[in-house]
Amino acid sequence: MRKIRVLIVDDSVVVRKMLADVLAAEPALDIVGSASNGRIALQKIPQVNPDLITLDLEMPEMDGLATLKEIRRSYPRIPVIMFSMLTARGADATLDALAAGASDCVCKPTNMTNAVAAMQNIREQMIPKIRALCPFAENLPWPTQPLDPSRRFAAQNKTNAKPRKVNEPIEIVTIGVSTGGPNALSQLLPQLPADFPVPIVIVQHMPPIFTKQLALRLDKISPLQVREAEAGAVLYPGEVWIAPGDFHLVVGRQGGVASLALQQGPPENSCRPAADVLFQSVVDTFGARTLGVVMTGMGQDGLRGCERIRDAGGRILVQDEASSVVWGMPGTVARAGLADNIVPLDRLAIEIDRDVRKSRNSLSSFSLVAARGQQ
Repeated sequence: MRKIRVLIVDDSVVVRKMLADVLAAEPALDIVGSASNGRIALQKIPQVNPDLITLDLEMPEMDGLATLKEIRRSYPRIPVIMFSMLTARGADATLDALAAGASDCVCKPTNMTNAVAAMQNIREQMIPKIRALCPFAENLPWPTQPLDPSRRFAAQNKTNAKPRKVNEPIEIVTIGVSTGGPNALSQLLPQLPADFPVPIVIVQHMPPIFTKQLALRLDKISPLQVREAEAGAVLYPGEVWIAPGDFHLVVGRQGGVASLALQQGPPENSCRPAADVLFQSVVDTFGARTLGVVMTGMGQDGLRGCERIRDAGGRILVQDEASSVVWGMPGTVARAGLADNIVPLDRLAIEIDRDVRKSRNSLSSFSLVAARGQQ
């Protein structure tokens, strides 16, 4: 059984060596080459035939973004993971790369002088993403487990999901998304109408700084106002809040209306922010009036939250496999029998809007969401 062939592209000798040492320690991976800039990388690709490429952004002669565009022209299906710095400039460039077709991103360790800590950081971030992006990876030896084995598809055979309550108007939409999320959200949010009648809260698995830059970008292309979440913010219809990197986002009550809070409790599903944390807080506040949406992403984050939504009588939509970069998060929810509908990305906004409006037209009731001008 062949290993996953990885090409490392980075102008730093130290980074190339560290990344190669981390990946070479995995029995499922084979480091087939390295390159110090994009031009060399493009020459090596047909020679070493990689299954996946790790790509630095800032390189001499030909930077990562230019290299990525050339890779996508000639090799549209090779997964590419951007390996970037945790800075505003790095975040902006990484989002450009994701929009240009990069599969995912990993942040370089902030302290490269501590080799042991830096290598552990790289291992924890990079290995699960490589595994998720290579379709044949499940049958390979993986001593490093990216997911909790006790939860892996634990609910796969669940078929007796609790029936949904009827005639409950949807008061909030909560979304969980990971790998492939920035592009998926860039397609979803602009398709929602400007008069969308409820707030939207989102967990996108990304590090600090990246989530703020993502919110700014989405705000420019969406008819809805999109912002990085702030503690104490009151939820209004038609507003979109994205959890900040390294903070769990939770929804609660303040003065009789729903508002946001941030906390740094332990990571869940190896994630902070975690969709499960957000989903469960939304259910605690809105109960059956919750619409949960799980989009493209690796792992199982969102599964427990969707179980809570379903048990409360709320509604759940998941993105379909064909339009997902990785059908991990939505796939586990679908296999658990929790989804009311499995929807292609290009129809997801239509389905969300229809579900919300249909539920609200059928029954008018007290809302926890604030109304503009009444606060």
